[in-house]
Amino acid sequence: MQLDIQYKDNEVIIMKGKDFEPAHIFQCGQCFRWYKESDDSYTGIVQNKALNVGKIDGNIIFKNTNKEDFLDIWMDYFDLKTDYDEIKKKISRKDPIMQNAVSFGEGIRILKQEPWETLISFIISSNNNIPRIKASIEKLSEEYGEYLGVYCGKKRFGFPKPEVLAALSVEKIAACGTGYRASYIKSTAAAIAKAPTALETIKSLDIENCQRRLMEYQGVGPKVAQCILFFSMGKMEAFPVDVWVKRVMEHFYFHKETPASVIQQFAWEKYGGFAGYAQQYLFYYAREQGIGKK
Repeated sequence: MQLDIQYKDNEVIIMKGKDFEPAHIFQCGQCFRWYKESDDSYTGIVQNKALNVGKIDGNIIFKNTNKEDFLDIWMDYFDLKTDYDEIKKKISRKDPIMQNAVSFGEGIRILKQEPWETLISFIISSNNNIPRIKASIEKLSEEYGEYLGVYCGKKRFGFPKPEVLAALSVEKIAACGTGYRASYIKSTAAAIAKAPTALETIKSLDIENCQRRLMEYQGVGPKVAQCILFFSMGKMEAFPVDVWVKRVMEHFYFHKETPASVIQQFAWEKYGGFAGYAQQYLFYYAREQGIGKK
């Protein structure tokens, strides 16, 4: 996949970039630390780096970065070496429903996120909504993350390290809006602080063992584990079933109340190694269109 990349002072531009729509990428439920600016660009923090991403006249503009960081961090993070045309063709062939979902979510890319932050973020996501999840993660970062300076008129902070969260009281973690999940966060942070390479080891396992190991952490059930597998551990066949995915699958395919395990098995048989991509298109389509909303 050939990219026409221009490197400028503190800016990188992909000319006429395909399959990259910032709104669809950052608002499809896969990440929680990207915020929309007044010019419709998005600013986020990854690996303690602040980045602004926008699209003008078909060109994708990355601000506050350089060639070295772009190649070392952002190329992988935005999955820019993957040909999404091929993925879309393969899953769109399955049926008209998937075709519509892919068309609606044109430009979604799956971010390759860091496992530790993803683990805690999706523990917070359990029985929660996106605005509250984002607010909790931001508060944790502001209170206990590394100060990175001011960018786009706002103070920026890194995500807290495991040992920092492990040392906090449950009450202090809860005060950041995490609610009953605070004890899970503290317990999981303590486990990771004691075994800093554990997540990389887990990442190297097959999907079944990967999920089993993740579910040993407090607050990680099957759905949260599937999210972590897909968004940070490269298991592209993972198929997280949350309330929106359950609704859209029941609405279009089952026409009745169906257990998440049955939906998941159906998705694996239907989409195979691309199940995770299908899930993201379906999730975004269902949520934005209010499909199956009760």
